[in-house]
Amino acid sequence: MRSFKLVALTTAIAVGGTVAATASSSAADSSASSRQSVFHARLTGYEEDPLVLSTAGSGMLKAVVNDKAQEISYRLTYAKLGTVTQSHIHFGGRAQSGGVSAFLCAGPGSGAPAGTPVCPATGGTVTGTIKPAAVVGPAGQGIAPGDFAALVAAIRAGKTYANVHTAAHPGGEIRGQLR
Repeated sequence: MRSFKLVALTTAIAVGGTVAATASSSAADSSASSRQSVFHARLTGYEEDPLVLSTAGSGMLKAVVNDKAQEISYRLTYAKLGTVTQSHIHFGGRAQSGGVSAFLCAGPGSGAPAGTPVCPATGGTVTGTIKPAAVVGPAGQGIAPGDFAALVAAIRAGKTYANVHTAAHPGGEIRGQLR
């Protein structure tokens, strides 16, 4: 009788452990699929590359990545700039120039995807959402158009930056690394 109770107890513990592990695994899968991450960038002329700029302009970007919805919601605010022509998220590390991955705002003739918000002229706030169709590359650096997962991986790796371009500084007047 004693060995029967021991076998029954051992079996109950094993089954209970399996159920708990399965439940824990399902909860982890669920939380990973609905994972949201928040990233920020402080934009200044001192972060520009290849030429650092002394400018009164400054800005902030807040980006919220929602893996489950496959979207990045963002809020870009900037001030004291010349005429803003466009703003992007670029694929590049600190002190590296990189190709455009997604538009944050744009003006006429910029080649931005349909639905891209218009940039405030010299300062203001723009909000928007980047979905897979808004990812434009850079294909030459391994991010294909529409490859949302590759863009998110680059953001999480700290290898993307926000850049605001102006008429006076077409290569960018303020820039900041997303962290």
